[in-house]
Amino acid sequence: MTARIEHVVTSGPVTVDDEVRTVEANTWIVGDEEAVIVIDPANDAEAVLKAVDGREVMAVVCTHGWENVLSTVLEVSADEERGDAPIMLHRADRPQWRAYFRKLAQETEDDDLRSLEPDQYLEEGGAFEIADLQLEVLHTPGFTPGSIALYGEGEGVLFTGNTLWRGRPGAYGDDYPELHTQLNSISAQFGQLPRETRVLPGQGPETTVGEESDRWESWYDLARTEAEFDES
Repeated sequence: MTARIEHVVTSGPVTVDDEVRTVEANTWIVGDEEAVIVIDPANDAEAVLKAVDGREVMAVVCTHGWENVLSTVLEVSADEERGDAPIMLHRADRPQWRAYFRKLAQETEDDDLRSLEPDQYLEEGGAFEIADLQLEVLHTPGFTPGSIALYGEGEGVLFTGNTLWRGRPGAYGDDYPELHTQLNSISAQFGQLPRETRVLPGQGPETTVGEESDRWESWYDLARTEAEFDES
């Protein structure tokens, strides 16, 4: 059965430099009438599950380990009848995962959360299928060490998480933790893809690889400016 791609926008709090901000995020639901995978179920598990609409969740994929995604993964993956769906994350974001769930364990007095781990670690070149769509894992460090993107060549789609948004690399507020690393990931992993490839980001409207590639040089100028500022 042909895969379809659905989109849910939610909003919720994230902490940036000890300041709590309300951030909108995209959750992508990919599948058919019977089963789906959920990519970045951010902020509002109820809204995401409403869009899932009773279909079997085959996997919950986190493209990064930021708190707005981790806050919903347990609820979205839970299924008493079918068995819980596996939660997937790149191993390099395990520190973010552990920090979040240890803090949650302290707040809720639930010690089981201290030892909680993702069910599966994503790796560069890994792939999985949903309906008739095959998705390849691309490791894109920068926004976080374990950021990933998912590329569906057959459908010409690229789920970029917070590695790449429309018009800019993904950021923490207005800050870039590792901008050079992030830009290198964008160039190396996305630069050779067809220009018409749809970019479905973790925040904001969709775009294309071609539209964003025309802006890449200005982002390297930004990286050089930030480096000069840091050295002054």
